[in-house]
Amino acid sequence: MTVDFSPGLASISTFRDAEACARARRIPRSRITEHPNPDFRIRVIESPSEFYQAFAADLVGEIRRSRDAGQGLVLILPVGPVPQFEIAARQINRERLSLAHVTTFNMDEYADSSGTTAPITWAGSFQRAMWDSFFSRIDEELRPPETQIHFPTSEIVADYSTMVEDAGGADVVYGGIGWGGHIAFWEPHLADEFRDDPAGYRAAGARTVELHPITIMQNALHSFGGDWSWVPPFACTIGPREILGARRRSFWLDGDLGNGYSWQRFIARLVAHGPVTEYVPGSLLQEAGADYTLLGSVADDLVISMA
Repeated sequence: MTVDFSPGLASISTFRDAEACARARRIPRSRITEHPNPDFRIRVIESPSEFYQAFAADLVGEIRRSRDAGQGLVLILPVGPVPQFEIAARQINRERLSLAHVTTFNMDEYADSSGTTAPITWAGSFQRAMWDSFFSRIDEELRPPETQIHFPTSEIVADYSTMVEDAGGADVVYGGIGWGGHIAFWEPHLADEFRDDPAGYRAAGARTVELHPITIMQNALHSFGGDWSWVPPFACTIGPREILGARRRSFWLDGDLGNGYSWQRFIARLVAHGPVTEYVPGSLLQEAGADYTLLGSVADDLVISMA
């Protein structure tokens, strides 16, 4: 017997439109790639190996094209997803592809309650993750000069947006989508500061932010062994200004837990097919345009399964 039950939204939900959530939830896998904006291109790649190979090929392709054109390349890079970086580094080494023309800006870095960012020596540092998974795996003579590799530390976060602009602006911003809909660590509750100023929201740049509770739980789940007490409460991050101002946006959603479970199925749909709202920051990609690639398990239908 089926009984209708509408429990409403928990207080942790910054986005409060229950009907929009229900509409997003009902989108089947068979229709998930449909979108009215032709510049917002959704695709599904079934297997993780093909997904990360495609991500790596995209990144290396941008590096190769700019080199062949004799142009500089400014990239904004995430830590999440991560596996593509090792694949890309191997390809760069095989091709002897110099990154001397590449300047990178990482999206974000964890910070403590005073806003001081984690040192590279800490296991959870995004700087450490990038060096371990990418930069140190590229042969030294092929790497970008370290002066062209940037992270939004507490010492420079106030100037980080200007640094991106002084480098010519981002050619490509790569990223994922957070459980609560964030892009970088630009969290949904920041919309409260711009309630009557959508233009100001879109022009907001790098800053220190307090992480949303859903973000704390997401990162505890996939990076900290489930220990929410270990996840830093703040982060330094880029803002909508850098993401919307990039010449291209390429977002990759791989939130798979194995055994048929994905934490990203709902938010992938709400970002791509829900209303464009500052309370779901990733939804701005619908207007700006993006390549939006889903792992097969992320695209699967949403069902209740009491396993």
